[in-house]
Amino acid sequence: MKHWRRILVIGAITLIVVGAVAYVALGAVIYNVVSTTNAQCSGNPEAQANNPAAYTLNQPALSAEAKAAYEMPAYEEVTFPSRGDGLSLNAWYIPAVENPETAPAVILVHGLAGCKRSTQILFAAGMLHNAGFTTLLIDMRDHGDSQVEDGRFAGGTDEYRDVLGAWDWLVNEKQMPPEKIGLLGTSLGAATVLIAFGEEPQVAAVWEDSSYADIDVAISAELTRYNLPTFFAPSARMMGNVIAGDDIGSKSPLLAIATAGDRPVFITHGTADRRLSVQYAADLLAGAQAAGATNVQSWIVEGSGHVNAMFDQPEEYERRLIEFFQMALGG
Repeated sequence: MKHWRRILVIGAITLIVVGAVAYVALGAVIYNVVSTTNAQCSGNPEAQANNPAAYTLNQPALSAEAKAAYEMPAYEEVTFPSRGDGLSLNAWYIPAVENPETAPAVILVHGLAGCKRSTQILFAAGMLHNAGFTTLLIDMRDHGDSQVEDGRFAGGTDEYRDVLGAWDWLVNEKQMPPEKIGLLGTSLGAATVLIAFGEEPQVAAVWEDSSYADIDVAISAELTRYNLPTFFAPSARMMGNVIAGDDIGSKSPLLAIATAGDRPVFITHGTADRRLSVQYAADLLAGAQAAGATNVQSWIVEGSGHVNAMFDQPEEYERRLIEFFQMALGG
């Protein structure tokens, strides 16, 4: 009897150990899938040829002449370090045509596997440039022409330093007053600018297009998208710490937006977004309101997909974008 009991105990322990090893191993696989970046703007291979002076804008609603109006021929390639860890970052600096010394500025930040050549970033920059803003289009670490750290996206918990490095460069090198500098981000770049906004209280305003709110909820949604059980989410998050030293849950857009106070924030998201749920916009708005934020606007765009509102409704998007930053930054 004791013999069989010993066998059962050993068998149970073996199953637990094997199960734990499998759980951790699958967590590592999942983390690799969702965190790996590509420095070549893999989200849009056509973007490799894009630059501010000439880029592909697949927008049937705009004539060739109208598209040309969003091109920005006078741009400069610049480099600067990220804040804190000093990684080398690459960016395009596009000064305002009139009064560049006093014009307000917006830093634009792409999403996962994107770069400063992404059409969404260039189109939004063109809108701002036409309205008299200086723009700075950056490549986050592990993307585009910036330094490769580890080839992984850390959910904004590292990358926010890149945004603040760009902000430092404008303040220190271009002598821009902090109250004249805003942030704009799309997709996971939107999450990153929100985190940067929360970490630097002098950031004047932020426009976020299609961010997530809470990283754990976003990871579970990613698992669902890949037809994987959501109970692997804690394992995937844990492996971020083990593999890359990234505590991806240490900072989040939801926590950051609670610091807004009276600083202006604009939240926009499409109802047909199948990449990052429109529910995240509602979560962010609710979080801001619960924290007593007094200057948060939102625009939920019916029928638009992921970061697609600017293409579906370019005139309305441009109007809201310009009005927001003119109100927030002046100019």
